[in-house]
Amino acid sequence: MVSCPGRITNFEFPPEEIAEAARNGRLLSIEIEFSLFCNYRCPYCYVPDKSVLDSEMSEAEIRDVILQAKDLGAKKIIILGGEPTVYPRILEMIRFIKAQGLQVEMFTNGSKITADFARRLYQDRVRVVLKMNSFDENIQDVLTGKKGSFQAIRKAFDNLRQAGYPSEDAFLAVSTIICRQNIEELPKMWQWLRDQGVAPYFEVITPQGNAKINEWLSVDPARLRTLFAEISDIDRKRYNQTWDPQPPLMGNKCLRHQFSCLVTSRGFVMPCVGVTLPVGNVREQKLRDIIADSEVIQDLRNFRNTIKGPCHTCEKADHCYGCRGSAYQLTGNYLASDPLCWKNIDRQQEIVRLPYPVKGLIPQKSPMRLLDTLLTVGERTAEVQVTVSRDMPYVGADGVLDEAAYMEMMAQAMAALNGFRQMDVTGYTLEGFLLGAKKLEILGVARVGDVLKIVVHKYARYGDFGIIKGTVSRREEVLARGEIKIWGVTGESREEVAMAGNQ
Repeated sequence: MVSCPGRITNFEFPPEEIAEAARNGRLLSIEIEFSLFCNYRCPYCYVPDKSVLDSEMSEAEIRDVILQAKDLGAKKIIILGGEPTVYPRILEMIRFIKAQGLQVEMFTNGSKITADFARRLYQDRVRVVLKMNSFDENIQDVLTGKKGSFQAIRKAFDNLRQAGYPSEDAFLAVSTIICRQNIEELPKMWQWLRDQGVAPYFEVITPQGNAKINEWLSVDPARLRTLFAEISDIDRKRYNQTWDPQPPLMGNKCLRHQFSCLVTSRGFVMPCVGVTLPVGNVREQKLRDIIADSEVIQDLRNFRNTIKGPCHTCEKADHCYGCRGSAYQLTGNYLASDPLCWKNIDRQQEIVRLPYPVKGLIPQKSPMRLLDTLLTVGERTAEVQVTVSRDMPYVGADGVLDEAAYMEMMAQAMAALNGFRQMDVTGYTLEGFLLGAKKLEILGVARVGDVLKIVVHKYARYGDFGIIKGTVSRREEVLARGEIKIWGVTGESREEVAMAGNQ
């Protein structure tokens, strides 16, 4: 742990290193799934569907990703799952990572940590994070979906202790989800772990995967506030550890989007396990290019300017952005304020959720605004919806929408995505030009009353110049598709474009 004397700042890296990584598009760590296979069925697991095991990365692909992460500055590889210890070549992969001069941190349910396995982990100085949720045998078993898991985690803990954990160079932590079933015992668990020299890693459940269908686990934000304050007080009085209570991590800050990312077992790169929004795939692009080109990652690294709603104006906004996973899962918006933060209990109406009205996001005004609602946003991608009305431009006397509207809808859809991303960015104004179309195919006719979905993806960009692929559909029927060229003008480039237009 890196911290000032008596004050916890972050479990992982110093603030100056985090800032440098964010500024220069580098990494300090990556989280990686070797496989989604697991021998437990936790009711809060973020991976509800494990039917894709046959398309997982090979050992060679995993090794290559790790080397790419190292080239980007990563110092630590965090192994997630599934359950890493059931991965057939886990010890071999750990040795490979260590041979690169990198730290290894592994989250595990402990079920396979025998005495010999624990000794091997200690020899390689693997940072071990055990998933233990309760001192109560029944509760622990319920929270793993596996009878006997309580005894297994206890045995794993004993084996790790006998092997030499925890020590100055052999980090041991316990990962605990905060849920309705264990919340009363968490202060006691925290103190027990502190007394053992084990780092407590208590975390608010991200409402995704199994947790979305198991609402009996959830804890009210007001109760979370009380718990965080109680344990903060315990840490200050008993252990001389001072920290400001804030979700989602107790006694710590989640700033991982500044310096890390997740690589899934199928090669998809995501901001983290909670923001399940692929920004690329290492089977198709180099990790360096994915990180550099991702608008989603740029937005998260520039969080002080891009977060929307009450979190944007919070007094902690310079060093906190809540849980991006909770924000994304509950609002569909990776830049939304965290709905589970207790500071937002009475400000839910101010949180920017999707779907969101297009009005105000694009420069076009009525009647030239052809779109109604922004449905989803992704990596250079948006889905927008409109109901064709009689008074809409391009609608003829026969109620048929003119083909020229399709190209304009695609352009406005991309403008809506850009406007949404830049909402609340100080001094930002959006103007744009539709420069032309290419390979535009008209495959069907839209009429008054039809509900159309416009999907756009910016697949190439050169400064403010973008090439957009788009489709216009009615239910499952594609009415139009093609490419458009646009120029989105913001701040610095406005004067440049104006000068070019005068030549």
